[in-house]
Amino acid sequence: MSKQTKKVTFASLVIALGIIYGDIGTSTLYVLNAIVSGRIIEEKLILGSLSCIIWTLTLQTTVKYVWLTLRADNRGEGGIFSLYALVRRQKRWLVFPAMIGGAALLADGMITPPITVTSAIEGLRQMPALKGIEQTTIVYVVLGILVALFFLQQFGTESIGKLFGPVMLVWFSMIAVLGGSHLVDDLYIFKALSPHYAIELLTTYPKGFWILGAVFLCTTGAEALYSDLGHCGRRNVRLSWIFVKTCLLLNYLGQGAWLLAHYNGKVFDTATSSVFYSIVPQWFLVPSIIIATAAAIIASQALISGSFTLISESMRLNLWPKLRISYPTEEKGQLYIPATNFLLFIGCSGITIYFQTEARMEAAYGLAITLCMLATSILFANYLISRRVGSGWIYLYLIVYLTIELSFLFANLEKFPHGGFVTLIVGGGLFIVMYVWYRSRKIKNRYVEFVRMEHYIPQIQELSNDRGVPKTATHLVYMTSANNPKEIEHKIIYSIMNKKPKRADIYWFVHVDTLDDPYSAEYTVEHIIPNDIIRVEFRLGFRMQPRINLMFRKVVEDLVSNKEVNITSRYESLEKNNVAGDFQFIVMEKYLSQDNELSFFERVIMKLYFWLKELSLSEARSFGLDPSNVTVEKFPLIVSPVPDLNLKRVMEP
Repeated sequence: MSKQTKKVTFASLVIALGIIYGDIGTSTLYVLNAIVSGRIIEEKLILGSLSCIIWTLTLQTTVKYVWLTLRADNRGEGGIFSLYALVRRQKRWLVFPAMIGGAALLADGMITPPITVTSAIEGLRQMPALKGIEQTTIVYVVLGILVALFFLQQFGTESIGKLFGPVMLVWFSMIAVLGGSHLVDDLYIFKALSPHYAIELLTTYPKGFWILGAVFLCTTGAEALYSDLGHCGRRNVRLSWIFVKTCLLLNYLGQGAWLLAHYNGKVFDTATSSVFYSIVPQWFLVPSIIIATAAAIIASQALISGSFTLISESMRLNLWPKLRISYPTEEKGQLYIPATNFLLFIGCSGITIYFQTEARMEAAYGLAITLCMLATSILFANYLISRRVGSGWIYLYLIVYLTIELSFLFANLEKFPHGGFVTLIVGGGLFIVMYVWYRSRKIKNRYVEFVRMEHYIPQIQELSNDRGVPKTATHLVYMTSANNPKEIEHKIIYSIMNKKPKRADIYWFVHVDTLDDPYSAEYTVEHIIPNDIIRVEFRLGFRMQPRINLMFRKVVEDLVSNKEVNITSRYESLEKNNVAGDFQFIVMEKYLSQDNELSFFERVIMKLYFWLKELSLSEARSFGLDPSNVTVEKFPLIVSPVPDLNLKRVMEP
């Protein structure tokens, strides 16, 4: 049953606040700072910028994500890979926007924690006693928080996760009250509700178009909003967004009114002050910094957890090297990937040390995530095609959102020399990893040779009954990639018949099929030759881990209880005592043969692939197999055989 059937209650809405809105909710800490930095405060700038923020939140977040994209739920799950899973069978090239979007989201996950935590901690400068606090001290505090945050990931967040919703409820209530209390500073601020001022800013203000790069920061959490759909359900997301958007707009308008009332015609020094903390009463400054820091940590946690899920999905879709996954708590959907945690920690720490200040981080923020939003637009348009939506509506959608997002992309390109290159390099590196893993699989598939199973059944049966061949195991289990149950890889037949013939009483062939929906977990059994040759096919959703050792044991138990198979050992001394036979898994691992003639590009791809493979899990561990009963066989990967050699025999005189 879809998770969209979740009831809407006050508790479920509070949970949604804690899980979904951390990133977009903490944007109030730095968006106005980014807009007014180095500019003279005037009505055209403030009204125009606020109008851009209001309509960006309306068109981009509300209409595109909350209203439209949330419709593309994959059995209740959201996110760019869930969307890709829905449309991947339509066009093969759709894997590229999916990889670009996934890489951009991961790059975003490396800069969101530093910028949100730094912008919260920099509020210490507003305190008279700490007015001259050194930036290096702030950096040390931020790094300390990041170290603690990433260290705690291995233990899960089940115990403290219950506090996320209430803390974010306090945060949004606080920013609404703070902003609302300053609306009276300049009531003309409500004119910003008109899109006229946004258009005027972009067309007549000096370099007004480039302000979009700063405005875009107000909607950077929208993609995460869609990714977290499965945790809360569509109705909870939509209803809680009404409250969140109201609080955000009140705070932005309050900041704008305060700026016009106190700095009209002047320059606000963003190097030593924050617009957000300037509207906070002095007596409430310390509590506001504590609450803002807690909200920033929750926002960071959401991005980190989302990155774990993203990597897990990409592994199941064969877009990322296999990594070890652990489950720190019993909470559904919570997982921990040590390698990803370490990668994110290095990235976040490096960005904090390199940029130092929140103002410099703004220069790097937003450029990568625009690519993710463009990728989502392309994938969602194809989703609309699959739902047979009228072509006119699809073209309208593409025209509107490609125009908006390409405008944001070009505006954000101004950030490239000021730090934007960092996130593009990080995102580009992550994309290369995905592309190498995807492309190498295509190259390898040129080598895989499938043969008809029926042609080899008599030979396998003869081998099974040939007592002159030492028995390898009572039950011999091969992992096969053959989708067609009538076929088998030639390398498996070669392993059984030729490469040290392997006699067994029962041969099992196990295939894992990754489905387009997230949480399917089912299997089928085909008795090719009863009690001799059996094929088991697992059909697992792209969010399900292939824990084959446990799953296969469950299948065998079911077959035994249904009297479909006899697993008793065939050795006479053991059979009369009804002892179960041993199971041995055979896993085939490839290595790149020297007998290949690849193009330079393909040679580079395969070299990178095998280098990544050295860093990732082995085939056996990626399937969740117990090493004690696994035999690994190496075989050469010949993807492009060398043509016939012009070699002649010369007879000695």
